[in-house]
Amino acid sequence: MSKLEHLRAGFQAAFIERDLDAVDEYWAEEYIQHSTLAPDGREGLKQALRQMPEGFSYTPVRALEDGDFVALHGIYEGFGPVPLVAFDLMRVVDGKNAEHWDALTPVVESTASGRTQTDGPTDPEDLGRTEENKERVREFLERVLVGGDHRALADYISPEQYDQHNPEVQDGIEGLRRAMAAMAAAGRELVYRKVHRIVGQGNFVLAVSEGELGGPVAFWDLWRLKDGRLVEHWDVVQPIPEELPHGNGVF
Repeated sequence: MSKLEHLRAGFQAAFIERDLDAVDEYWAEEYIQHSTLAPDGREGLKQALRQMPEGFSYTPVRALEDGDFVALHGIYEGFGPVPLVAFDLMRVVDGKNAEHWDALTPVVESTASGRTQTDGPTDPEDLGRTEENKERVREFLERVLVGGDHRALADYISPEQYDQHNPEVQDGIEGLRRAMAAMAAAGRELVYRKVHRIVGQGNFVLAVSEGELGGPVAFWDLWRLKDGRLVEHWDVVQPIPEELPHGNGVF
């Protein structure tokens, strides 16, 4: 069983079928939790599962496998009054889910680009270019978003296609520039401080970064690349609360 198949089987058993014994089967004894919603360890996960309302469901959209890491992009229903778009990142060691990070945001009815927060291509391609694409995204993040060299956007984003799924941003480089200017004018300047993790598979690369957008946030950005250029973007911006149900931080 691959790490991705293992993770999907564990999610199905624990989250959908509500089999608490599956937590002991699929999750490590020293399970480390970074979510803002659940306490640490196996018992913390079981506690969170017991508190979940009836009608909870998960719809997977994308999945990436990179070494010990598996990333999922999908939609949860049942947490609250509206569905939530989510990224989940799991570190899998010796056949057990050992560490977990996530970010969630409400599904919105309309977006600036007219796209949904999750539609678009789903299957990784160009598997032989994984490391090249990860390095390309790292360069973009460090130079443009962390370094603030916004003049270099066109060095990384395709001028022909940049499909945008962020609810507030229109397609294309100019759509991104206009959105960044509008956020700054509204006192919500987009600030990336540190890149914490990059995982990828083929032409899909997911980055988790720390920064500010009207307050401390975790930026979860998923890009699709083509010929070394960013051509599509999905994201979740997760506010970082002052208090967490564990002592592990969100990163």
